[in-house]
Amino acid sequence: METKAIELFFTNATFYGLVISTLSSWTNLFFLQSKFWSFVSKAISVFSTSSIVLLLVTRWSYGKYFPLSNLYESILFLSAILLICQQLAEIKLSTRLIRCLNLPLVLCLYWFGVSGLPKEMRAITGLAPSLQSNWLMMHVSVMMVSYGTLILGSLLSLLFLLLNIILIKKENPSSKNSFYASEQNQDLQVINNQQPLQNSLLKVIDTWSYRLIGLGFPFLTLGIISGAVWANEAWGAYWSWDPKESWALITWLTFAIYLHARLIKGWTGEKTATIGGIGFIIIWICYLGVNFLGKGLHSYGWIS
Repeated sequence: METKAIELFFTNATFYGLVISTLSSWTNLFFLQSKFWSFVSKAISVFSTSSIVLLLVTRWSYGKYFPLSNLYESILFLSAILLICQQLAEIKLSTRLIRCLNLPLVLCLYWFGVSGLPKEMRAITGLAPSLQSNWLMMHVSVMMVSYGTLILGSLLSLLFLLLNIILIKKENPSSKNSFYASEQNQDLQVINNQQPLQNSLLKVIDTWSYRLIGLGFPFLTLGIISGAVWANEAWGAYWSWDPKESWALITWLTFAIYLHARLIKGWTGEKTATIGGIGFIIIWICYLGVNFLGKGLHSYGWIS
């Protein structure tokens, strides 16, 4: 009972922390642009991250297995990865925009996990026989890390496209020729029209979108390979064209095209951001979408 109470405390603390940090971050962006509200949003975001990590540790300690056995625990893990990556990206980007975009995403994901999934899936019941393998931590954790970094990287691609549209509307079309001219990195306050859009911020967002996707792609590759080896041990075949496997391959190909376009073709900016934006949709289909389509070999992670 004590463990359940601790788990409930961290579950609620994380949810309310995400709500408050999301509201305060948007309040800071739209209405009260002060260092105080920025600090409040950042501090509560750190608190939410710590709380969800402690929630995972509690489940790990109580269940005696790495907490990635089903969709609920993977949502907790992915939420933690997204929050950690967000805070690291904020240090480099020096902008509040990534926090304003990522926090609502994490809040919706976490709310779906806590309120949208059956209670049976949220209970700590031990590992299913198919998951009692040393490959569990290796395969699933690597896949979750790849999802987190790729989602945040592709989210930055969408942010790039959005801000680029605003730039085109606010400035003369000829200004696009000096897209990367400015070297001064300043925080955006476009919505309130307090200062012009800084081209250098777009360059930084484009660069860090590429870096995050470049980091997530090897993890995705390693996750697919380790999953194939595990599948051969468990089911006698490396690849079975299970829906989750098929969409993992589609996701891999999408981000492979992104990296090929940047490294071989030399594309940057709007072209690669468009591919990254497509990748944002595809990776969510791979992670959550296929869970609503039917059953497969990854049945332990399906809703139905």
